[in-house]
Amino acid sequence: MSVYVGLDIGGTKLMAAASDDEGNILRKIRKSTPLDLHQGLSALNDMISEVANGDKITAIGAAIGGPLDWKRGVVSPLHQPQWRNVPLKAIMEKQWGCPFYVDVDTNVAAVGEYKFARVSVSRFLYITVSTGMGGGFLIDGKIYRGMNGEHPEVAHQSIHYRCSNPDGIACECGASDCLEALVSGNGIRRIYHKAAEDLNDQEWEEVAYNLGQGLRNLAAIYLPDLIVLGGGVALGGGKKLLGGIQSVMEENLRIVPKPEIRLSKLGYDTALIGAIAIAMQGLE
Repeated sequence: MSVYVGLDIGGTKLMAAASDDEGNILRKIRKSTPLDLHQGLSALNDMISEVANGDKITAIGAAIGGPLDWKRGVVSPLHQPQWRNVPLKAIMEKQWGCPFYVDVDTNVAAVGEYKFARVSVSRFLYITVSTGMGGGFLIDGKIYRGMNGEHPEVAHQSIHYRCSNPDGIACECGASDCLEALVSGNGIRRIYHKAAEDLNDQEWEEVAYNLGQGLRNLAAIYLPDLIVLGGGVALGGGKKLLGGIQSVMEENLRIVPKPEIRLSKLGYDTALIGAIAIAMQGLE
């Protein structure tokens, strides 16, 4: 039997899964992400071996934080400081003797949601709000890429925001007023001194307002048919967050069509399932 392998390489967790030819998950495991690069690579190889379980690997797909060069497979994830200019594609193809595809986690999650949640719209925007924030935009199922093939960084826009502790706003990219710094898990900890799951209703209202303003900008620029929200913060906020976002959009988005907004149907595993998808279909 042959399998496809998907990897979700995050700043706090590593996930790996093997699937059959239809994308059905056969085995899945999770580990904490080591700080050290070499320990991280060793952990990934161990996880690949474990989920493959002796079966031939047809191809491997991976989701990881940006920035990266998806064609060469060279990665430098912002939230993993020791991973800089890592030729991950070359390393993995040498190790496993099969094609290896890697892209920004939000692009990969968008592909996973589109393929396995059977999204049928033409213009599809996937937003993840977790440790950080990002987005992937698909046009007829194909990843939209910017100048020189770069990944658009939708979380690093500036918005008209509300914040009860503005001194806590600081983005890891170095800019002072990014949307990510207001709504991501790391941003929430800096501003409110607690995890997202511990926010009170007033604090959730601020987060929802700020994310709603950011999505309003994206809806006005991209004109997506559908926006799907995933990631731990978004899914944890659930209907409370979604309702606040929709109120902002309803009030402020005036001269362009309002997109449908919903939570991910794939839950917390969207990027991992997306990694299976790009292993199956590649990235071109």
